Amino acid sequence: MGFNSSNLKSGYKSAALLFLFAVAASATFAQETTIPIETANNAMVLQVAKNKDLNTIYFGVKLSNAAEYGKVPGVYNQDDYTGMLNSAYTSSGSRNLVEPAISVTHADGNNSLDLKYVSHNITKVSDDVSLLTIQLKDPVYDFEVTLYYKSYFKDDVIEQWSTIKNNEKGVVTLNKFASANLYLKAGSFWLRQYHGDWAKEMQPEETQITHGVKTIDTKLGTRANLFEPSVFMVSLDKPATEDEGTVLYGGVEWSGNFREDFELDPTDNLRIIAGANNYASAYTLKTGEDFKTPAVWYTLSDKGRGDASRKLQSWARNYKLLDGKGTRMTLLNNWESTYFDFNEQKLSELLKDTKKLGVDLFLLDDGWFANKYPRNGDHAGLGDWQENKSKLPNGIAALVKESQTDGVKFGIWIEPEMVNPKSILYEKHPDWVVKQPKRDEYYFRNQLVLDLTNPKVQDFVFNIVDSLFVKNPGLAFIKWDCNAVIYNAYSARLKDQSHFYVDYVRGLYKVLERIRAKYPVVPMMLCSGGGGRVDYAALQYFTEFWPSDNTDPIERIFIQWEYSYFYPAMASANHVTDWGKQPLKFRTDVAMMGRLGFDIVVSKLSGSDLQFAQDAVKTYNSVKQTIWQGDQYRLSDPREKNVASIMYLDAAKANGVMFNYLVNYRYDQGSKTPIRLKGLDPKKNYKLKEINLYPGASSSIDGEKTYQGDFLMKVGFNPQVNTGRSSVVLQISEIN
Repeated sequence: MGFNSSNLKSGYKSAALLFLFAVAASATFAQETTIPIETANNAMVLQVAKNKDLNTIYFGVKLSNAAEYGKVPGVYNQDDYTGMLNSAYTSSGSRNLVEPAISVTHADGNNSLDLKYVSHNITKVSDDVSLLTIQLKDPVYDFEVTLYYKSYFKDDVIEQWSTIKNNEKGVVTLNKFASANLYLKAGSFWLRQYHGDWAKEMQPEETQITHGVKTIDTKLGTRANLFEPSVFMVSLDKPATEDEGTVLYGGVEWSGNFREDFELDPTDNLRIIAGANNYASAYTLKTGEDFKTPAVWYTLSDKGRGDASRKLQSWARNYKLLDGKGTRMTLLNNWESTYFDFNEQKLSELLKDTKKLGVDLFLLDDGWFANKYPRNGDHAGLGDWQENKSKLPNGIAALVKESQTDGVKFGIWIEPEMVNPKSILYEKHPDWVVKQPKRDEYYFRNQLVLDLTNPKVQDFVFNIVDSLFVKNPGLAFIKWDCNAVIYNAYSARLKDQSHFYVDYVRGLYKVLERIRAKYPVVPMMLCSGGGGRVDYAALQYFTEFWPSDNTDPIERIFIQWEYSYFYPAMASANHVTDWGKQPLKFRTDVAMMGRLGFDIVVSKLSGSDLQFAQDAVKTYNSVKQTIWQGDQYRLSDPREKNVASIMYLDAAKANGVMFNYLVNYRYDQGSKTPIRLKGLDPKKNYKLKEINLYPGASSSIDGEKTYQGDFLMKVGFNPQVNTGRSSVVLQISEIN
């Protein structure tokens, strides 16, 4: 073919167009999409890399110029062989070398997964709440994951979960299915976690995180927090104090087995992977099926633990706790008065004591049900929810009616998820019970767990609650207990036993959803032999939780202190009992830091003690809104000082309550120095008056003196706590 200039020009033109197209395509491919999730003070920033990986490039206090988030990776010089250490949702089996958030076996038996960014969308739920969804997909397999980040702007809280979907032609097995995969950069990291047992809840431990994987988890099936709660704190660079340091709070919203992995990676950064536990729970998905993971919540503060807890408490009251902006009832419980030994006459007297005490409600505890195998102890009757005719010949209805006549409300205890082997229910429906068919039964508190993966059992549990309300429309309160863990996990109904632990919790939530759909406002206490089941998934159905069966007031100061980092005061059910050697005033003062209740024999109180208790209920009613809805400030740590001090302050910074307790009774101990208050308006003037005094006692505090907020926060105030004044409650009032 001969030379032709027109062909040459045409070739140049085509080549130029191809070059420009290639450059444009390359630029499009190379463009890195940055996705910031900003709250009032913080930012989590995700970035789509050139290869479509989704990574976390920043998590901390937000920058003033959001455009500069994209510059963050460029200022680090850390080698990452895989390019996956900061993955926003780390998959396994491809090039990943660290702990994954998700691990699967595909329909063809392949174990590799490589999730690539497809798209994202941001929805404005309200002025305060936004929802970011990010779709990820494997380029080889028809398998996708959608990540959800729900951000609460004012409170600096983020909830995160995922939906995993199988579109392959065959069954896919989920071997791990975490909800959140966080990535933090700092010089060092310190983990504050909790451990415990019955009556020893919320024991803190704080250690520096070293290389490798630290796992906090539970395999108990139910009553999941008995040994290790799912809440945690991670401090950056140094252990955070109450008012200084950067700290991350987190927890899993799941009432069953959870798992939290803390991995210090080869580049000295921290990876946190949290969600439901995959222990014995490989979950299969058929074609078209999806799997929604439970939410994980977290909040970050650069102003210490106190600021983080106030954000979290506000968020909980606004969004997670049932009726979190509402009210709570004071009550008298019969448990420590009678245990299982009661009858209609005894309860009638206790109802009159309820009115005499001045509280709102009488709570009938365990022991009111079962006839063939009477509930006279914890060895029999559980599961047979008919009134015991010997104890209550006229049934619950007569007690509800009598309580109304006495001018108080009536509540009742149930443990509907459990069964005693010595019961009609166990005899009729052994297939409803969680137990291995070929193994010996092994009991926790002489009982077994009902199989809530079974819809018939779900109906049974719902009907227990529903029938109580149908028969007794005046019923005003439920105490829902859960005392057993799961041994010999097995469902007679399930074909795939690896689904059991997940489907059990889902079954529980189905029951609770049905109850709340029909009875949306009835207060219910979440009890589990103490704090064995408390999390923000369960608390969407309950108004309060029982922190511990240990009601010794000294012990409760420490237990309630630690719970308060994660849960608001109004969610904590605190009862005055005969545990401990402290006087009634001390026990009552401690119980006032939450929802106040009594579990004492009112008829055996001395005249002065009865007068004090009656006055204390009135005092509590006058300040409870500040305790429930106010900001909490921890002023003096009982693990560090002789005096524990906690303060609640309303949003206007006008009214507050300050609780002070002696926790060291050695010779001549007390508040030697003033305690600095927090949160006040430095320019306002305040009076501090002692309240909740015992009859005949006079206060050594001059309640007419005025102090400027600046003085109280910089110098402080001495509550004059000593062995003769072991608990002091102060009311703080703005003076105009």
